[in-house]
Amino acid sequence: QESDTLMVDESNDIRIIGTITVVCLLGISVAGMEWEAKAQVILLIVLLVAIANFFIGTVIPTNNEKKARGFFNYEASIFAENFGPDFRSGEGFFSVFAIFFPAATGILAGANISGDLKDPQSAIPKGTMLAILITTIAYIGVAVCVASCVVRDATGSINDTIVPGMSCNGSSACSLGYDFSRCASQPCDYGLMNNFQVMSMVSGFGPLITAGIFSATLSSALASLVSAPKVFQALCKDNVYKGLHFFAKGYGKNNEPIRGYVLTFVIAMAFILIAELNTIAPIISNFFLASYALINFSCFHASYAKSPGWRPAFRYYNMWVSLFGALLCCGVMFVINWWAALITYAIELFLYIYVTYKKPEVNWGSSTQALYYINALDSALALTTVEDHVKNFRPQCIALTGAPMIRPALLDITHTFTKNNGLCICCEVYTGPRKLCVKEMNSGMAKKQAWLTKNKRKAFYAAVAADSFRDGVKSLLQASGLGRMKPNTLVIGFKKDWRNATATQVENYVGVIHDAFDFELGMIIVRISQGFDISQVLQVQEELEKLEQERLALEATIKENDFEEGRSGIRGFFRKTNMLNISKHETKKESTINTIQSMHVGEFNQKLLEASTQFKKKQGKGTIDIWWLFDDGGLTILIPYILTIRKKWKNCKLRIFTGGKVNRIEEEKLAMASLLSKFRIKFADINIICDINIKPNKESWKFFEEMIEPYRLHESCKDITTAEKLKRETPWKITDAELEAFKEKSYRQVRLNELLQEHSRAANLIVLSLPVARKGVVSDYLYMAWLEILSKNLPPVLMVRGNHKNVLTFYS
Repeated sequence: QESDTLMVDESNDIRIIGTITVVCLLGISVAGMEWEAKAQVILLIVLLVAIANFFIGTVIPTNNEKKARGFFNYEASIFAENFGPDFRSGEGFFSVFAIFFPAATGILAGANISGDLKDPQSAIPKGTMLAILITTIAYIGVAVCVASCVVRDATGSINDTIVPGMSCNGSSACSLGYDFSRCASQPCDYGLMNNFQVMSMVSGFGPLITAGIFSATLSSALASLVSAPKVFQALCKDNVYKGLHFFAKGYGKNNEPIRGYVLTFVIAMAFILIAELNTIAPIISNFFLASYALINFSCFHASYAKSPGWRPAFRYYNMWVSLFGALLCCGVMFVINWWAALITYAIELFLYIYVTYKKPEVNWGSSTQALYYINALDSALALTTVEDHVKNFRPQCIALTGAPMIRPALLDITHTFTKNNGLCICCEVYTGPRKLCVKEMNSGMAKKQAWLTKNKRKAFYAAVAADSFRDGVKSLLQASGLGRMKPNTLVIGFKKDWRNATATQVENYVGVIHDAFDFELGMIIVRISQGFDISQVLQVQEELEKLEQERLALEATIKENDFEEGRSGIRGFFRKTNMLNISKHETKKESTINTIQSMHVGEFNQKLLEASTQFKKKQGKGTIDIWWLFDDGGLTILIPYILTIRKKWKNCKLRIFTGGKVNRIEEEKLAMASLLSKFRIKFADINIICDINIKPNKESWKFFEEMIEPYRLHESCKDITTAEKLKRETPWKITDAELEAFKEKSYRQVRLNELLQEHSRAANLIVLSLPVARKGVVSDYLYMAWLEILSKNLPPVLMVRGNHKNVLTFYS
């Protein structure tokens, strides 16, 4: 412009030169880090020579032409005059700061390319602090020197000298023999306030300053063009924002982000086409300040979370300085440009909400995780200082599901009354050789917890290796939980195959129930007609999925061959032959799939699959029938009440059934209604059953006797010696004496089933007081027979027994 050699006009020339420059820089970036490093060294040398040239120029005696342009060498009066601010054209400190700030953003260049540094832990603090120190000295040095030599306004005319007899206006230029007073009324082109090329004028050799400006600009642009895509590539590799995964791919031995370079080039071109640096600078400053604020806050947050993995190597690091830096950046953003700051925060908030909502499968060991842990630990410890109160009782369940995906229905019903309300732990016991058990257990822990998370089950997975099932459950009952977050209820599925199981397995199952009461836990046994175990179904599904994958892979091979092979002549003939062979292979595969499917029609039990998802579905209008036959502290009432406040069960009404006397039906009904209203539990109906204790009908009793027949000892039909020998050999068998002693109780279970069939056959769910057998007195098989006959041929049944601790209260 000064030489009158414009190609088009001022703005378009900026666009043309800027475009050519960015294309050259893109070429250097794509060439790799080695070329970038070499280019930076050359640019640094040019820049240092230019700065030295400027400082030398300040001491070279000036001439009349330079004096007319405001340069007088070092003068104390000029420095004193320039010391205070003189903002013009609506500018202020922060608007000038916004324009100047991008000049200081290169200090993070080292941190941005940390992946390419040999020892980033040592290099980044040293490099960054030295960058800040040297930059500060250089910038302040240049500012002080030029402010000591050049006046703010000058006309550039050598004729504007002070003529003897003229009155001086008191300015430093006036005292040095020049009259620039007309600059107050009309614009001037020279002086600090008007001439952007003042450093070229002051320097010893002007073109070197131009070279230095080019050097500084290109160096900064090159650093940004290289470092920004590398940071962006790291973000894309984590797949935090799925649409950006395209830019994660790297090329060459250094994994260069070529796609990122092209994207950065496009963005740079868009800003160059604006052709107005002072308009762009505040926007750039805003985004840089936002990133610095986040970096500072991240450091503070990591320190605040007290994670042992956060170990800053910088000796003088302090978390409160980081927080202050973050707040300072946020404040300055608003001062520079409040609407740009709001837009920046809106973008950041959107990105944060997106990540929070999508929950990408990436783990950086973030400080947020560490803070969650600290908060959870503090809360758990604070909870231990508070005594339990009946008002705050909530079911905290250990569910013996095994692998959670194997018995989903058992987990679902447990999760229904623990979700957002109490603790749920899915437990699995591994039995067998210790080494194999531990290996299998450890390898599956993360997978099974991930399954719970993926299927939105708010539950923990826990597993133990033990010599027997009962020993494993004992360990879980005693050691699970933390402080007040300790299980108080054991949930197990009914052992449907108890008649085919070994005596040891039955003993372990019944023993677990006794252990739960010994450790003062409530007990819930769940029974559904189809059973819980769907491992067979999962196995068939897995086989079919494998075959489907093979079929898809085969189709992909056919398409690939179709694409690669020729379509004419001999090549075409071979292609057809090849296709024919593949088609035959495919037909064979399909027939195999069909054969397997037909083989597993019986095994792929649709009813079992439907039963496994029955508690996931919304229950229609119906009833939950509560057979409250014992006072167990209220758990039998509380569990169904919690179910009715869940979305899936809210259309179900509670019906209460309880025992009573014929001549007191109304009084007992009123008493029960009064009790439930005091507990603030809504119910649809109360039924007083008077004939619980009468004998069952003959058919039902006969069925019970036939069921226990294989497990009876019949010692009364044998001589004493034989009977004693049989007792020693098969201590688990039901003796005649035991059967007689507990005949009334057996009658009661059979009779209860008859009543359940009569009153609750159409219920959505039956909640029933669990009968308890005295340990060491009632044999395991007799107890299992009670549970079997009690819950046979019914809708889903929950047999519940509290540990006689009150779980309901009259008081709000």
